Amino acid sequence: MLKDITLGQFFPGYTIVHRLDPRTKILSVVFYIAALFTAVSYVSYAFMFLVLCLCVGLSRIRPAALLKGLKPLLFILILTSLLNLFGTQGRVIFEVWILRITWEGLRNAVFMTARIMMLVCGTFLLTYTTSPLALTDGLEQLLSPLKKLRVPIHELSMMMSIALRFIPTLIEETDKIMSAQRARGADFETGSLARRAKALLPILVPLFVSAFRRADELAVAMECRCYHGGEGRTRMKVLTMQRRDYLTLLFWFFVLAMVIVLAVFGL
Repeated sequence: MLKDITLGQFFPGYTIVHRLDPRTKILSVVFYIAALFTAVSYVSYAFMFLVLCLCVGLSRIRPAALLKGLKPLLFILILTSLLNLFGTQGRVIFEVWILRITWEGLRNAVFMTARIMMLVCGTFLLTYTTSPLALTDGLEQLLSPLKKLRVPIHELSMMMSIALRFIPTLIEETDKIMSAQRARGADFETGSLARRAKALLPILVPLFVSAFRRADELAVAMECRCYHGGEGRTRMKVLTMQRRDYLTLLFWFFVLAMVIVLAVFGL
């Protein structure tokens, strides 16, 4: 299960999606999320699915990698589906004991499950096609107007980038600790839920020790390189918006407008 968590990974490439400005990709994700939450019908959801397939195809990210990232969310997807399926009032199509399935519940279950899956896949494309450093620079420049309010934009962007960067590292460290515990006879897969949760406790202590050690080593490395925040810093690669970035933003504006039109006309 731990190996299925792909959040924070970056797949290098030279596709048109990889070459987009990170600010463009961040704004594209914002437009994508807004359009996805505006969709209210089968037509609009099918349209958003086609847009997602287009983005995946242009990025040349294997669909298996996106589906792999959905495995840790399987419980949430099932729970969301069941809550909407049995908790929505409307026209009854099936009823047994206290369980009642309605047309509205079935529709909501399909829509909510599809929305979560497309939301996760769409946002994962951002980290899959953007390096943590580029993501930090793009986020910092987008939020740069807040510097006038003395908001530490650079430090917040750096912390977010470091957190994303160390997610795969900590997952790998957890897998190593669990393998070492299994070699000593630990059992994480059998027994009741409470027993399995209790068996995970010996993993937390060495994991926290490893995390704090890595954080201390990173802090020492940054101090040795005279890191002192965003004051007076220069960049090796200066971000510049090109024609493909403006065309991409125009495309996403069209996608959002199209979904709004479909919602207004009930299509």
